[in-house]
This record gives sequence, structure tokens and C-alpha cells, in this order.
Amino acid sequence: MSREEKTVVREIIDENLKKLQIDEYLRKRFEKAGYGGVTIVRTPLGTHVVIYAMRPGLIIGRGGETVKKLSEELEQKFGLENPQISVAEVEVPELNPYIMATRIAQVLKRGVNYRRAGFWALRRIMEAGALGAEIVISGKLRTARAKYEKFRAGYLPVCGDPAQKYLRKAVVHVQLKPGVYGIKVTIMPPEAKFPDQPRIKMPEEIGEEAKAAPAKGASGESSGEKGGGS
Repeated sequence: MSREEKTVVREIIDENLKKLQIDEYLRKRFEKAGYGGVTIVRTPLGTHVVIYAMRPGLIIGRGGETVKKLSEELEQKFGLENPQISVAEVEVPELNPYIMATRIAQVLKRGVNYRRAGFWALRRIMEAGALGAEIVISGKLRTARAKYEKFRAGYLPVCGDPAQKYLRKAVVHVQLKPGVYGIKVTIMPPEAKFPDQPRIKMPEEIGEEAKAAPAKGASGESSGEKGGGS
């Protein structure tokens, strides 16, 4: 690997590390607002930051004061160039992995058994319309040795184009008496499309295609006649 390639790889690693640090910072600060993740995109005018939350008003603040302070903090602490922050409301919290992982963490803090918390969250996600979901809770669950347990339901591909395009993932850690627990939530949203699942066309769609077919054939014949005459 050349020196230029190493530099590019290092820049990518630093950029992803910065995004993880910002995500962790925002999750701790806006936990009461129902923080649901962040998207950071570089633009020619600066850095576009989109924060997803159940209660956007707590992040915006009165007259946008909280957002202005947050913009200054992101620029000073994390070196973002001219951050432009916008807040989006999470319409269905059960389909957001950050929110569901945080809810599981809060339930575990109250002393609820991890199995009960896992099945409860899985049922809520599937009832919200998810095509598939998986919850992994790891830590000292039953003994002094760390283990993990999975709760899975529905259709959840782990590779291929649908997995890269549609899967939503989040990881949250919570400090309990036995130690640190890790909670990983993966959700396949209802709008996901799969190449191995055919879709049945409605009669209206078939009628429109049938009307368009003769028009295409007529145009092709006329063009062929013109070509033969020449």
C-alpha cells in the first residue's frame, strides 16, 4: 500500500470515528428528547447535520437557542465546518433502532429480566409493521461469564443489496450491577423491497401497459416502413 493510499484510509477511519463520537455525544445529551440517530453529510457550504428525535422541540429550544449552541459545540469540539443542523421527528419510534435499544436499556435499568425486555421490544417492533427484526443482548446475563442471547422474528437478510440499502442498526451500552450490557437492534422497515419476492400487478397497471403496447408497436412499424422506402 502506497503512502497516498494509507493517507486516504486514515482519513476515512478518522471521519467514521468522528461520526461515532458525535453520535454518542448527542445520544447522551438528548436522551430525554427520544434521540433516534444522526446523519452527517459534507456539502460545499459546510456540514449538513440531521438529528432524528421523538420530541424535536427539546432539541430546537426556545427560538432555536439550543440548536445554535449545539452548532457551536460541534464546530469547537469535533471540528465540523459550518455545521447546519436540522431536526426531524421520528413518526414511528418502534421502527427506529436507536430508540428501541434505548428503551430496552431503560427497562433493564429498572430490573426487568433481559428475556422479558427482549421479547417485549421484538413484539412492539413487529406490531409496528417491520418485515423483520433482531435484538441481541450481551453481558453477564445469568452467570459471571459474559454471554449473549438473540431475539429474532420475520424476514431479515444479512447480506446483499437489500441488507445494505434498507437495514437499520443501532448499538447501545448500559451499566448495570453485573457489568456493562450491550444491546444491538436491527430492523428491516416495511418499505423494503426484495428481488426474490415478486409483486402482483394490479388490474389498473396491466390495462395501462396494454394501452401503451400498441402505440409502441405502431411507431416501430412506421419507422420500419420509412426505412424500407429509403
